[in-house]
Amino acid sequence: MADNALQLAMVAGEASGDLLASLLLRGVRSRWPDARAFGVGGPRMAALQFDVWWPSDKLAVRGYFEVLRHYREIAGIRRALADRLLQTRPDAFVGVDAPDFNLGLARRLREAGLRTIQFVCPSIWAWRAGRLDKIARAVDHVLCLFPFEPQILARGGVAATFVGHPLADEIALQPPRAASRAALGLGEDDTVVAVLPGSRRSEIEQIAPLFVRTVAALQARRPGLRYLLPAAPGLRPLLEPLLASAAGAALTLLEGRSHEVLAACDVTLIASGTATLEAALFKRPMVIAYRMNALSWQIMRRMRLQPWVGLPNILCGEFVVPEFLQGDATPEALAHALLQWLDSPARCDAVAARFADIHHLLRRDTARAASDAIAAILER
Repeated sequence: MADNALQLAMVAGEASGDLLASLLLRGVRSRWPDARAFGVGGPRMAALQFDVWWPSDKLAVRGYFEVLRHYREIAGIRRALADRLLQTRPDAFVGVDAPDFNLGLARRLREAGLRTIQFVCPSIWAWRAGRLDKIARAVDHVLCLFPFEPQILARGGVAATFVGHPLADEIALQPPRAASRAALGLGEDDTVVAVLPGSRRSEIEQIAPLFVRTVAALQARRPGLRYLLPAAPGLRPLLEPLLASAAGAALTLLEGRSHEVLAACDVTLIASGTATLEAALFKRPMVIAYRMNALSWQIMRRMRLQPWVGLPNILCGEFVVPEFLQGDATPEALAHALLQWLDSPARCDAVAARFADIHHLLRRDTARAASDAIAAILER
């Protein structure tokens, strides 16, 4: 490695952040082959020679009550990481999503003279609009995944670039349905439901039992369906004890392979989050559900700025797929909504066309666009 090689600090706070950061790292490696990247990351980043100082699952907590339970550990990691980065003095810090962790860290680094970049704009258009001032104080530039975000950030004096969404580059415009079914041992005539309860431990605790009960309810109404549940790394032990609740259903627990499952399935039962965008890019109809701690829900509900929580609905500006939140998310309601998709091929085709439009909009060679933006920031 050259002595003057680029040094890039990064923090990705969960499985979806690990995926996004790994795609960004590909662009960095292409532009700066000798670059050294380090910080908080997951297995996908580690596979690209990212030096993992702390694993990303340490930060994989969602909801106010849940964060409070882990606050001391998370705050300790942030202090230790900041101290280490202020000694290392990287060329830039890139926070990947995880704004509650990254913006406070970025502000401390920026005040000490380091360049700070946020990859993935905090959802100020959906929750917590007051965060705009905090972003302005913390970062030099935001790399935005969605085209409407730079204009919103400009109102607060925040420089930003729309770089597209890396998942739109990674996922083929035409999903490999037949190949994925063959790889998963599925028949062409099988009717397949993908079950994606989330990638955080808190989500598994709150949502996975609901989804398994939904499988049981759907099995009672429509025998013969196949169910695939791709488990995020490290979460399989939490999921295995739940499978007995779906006794009699053909529910298969897989280690990862979520993209194969989404390509192969007919419909998906899915937790709100980045995975809903992945399902949309695979042109799959879906039923979105979410549950969290009751106290966290009361706080979040009061801060909602729009009626949708699922990214496909937000991008379309309407309820193109159903959402069931908190108390409305019952096994019976979810099973009924899934059957409505399975019994309406024309409706499935119509939503697939809407999702194809989203795919083209977000397909921008994000790795290259983001590395171009980082290069411009470093040259200033």
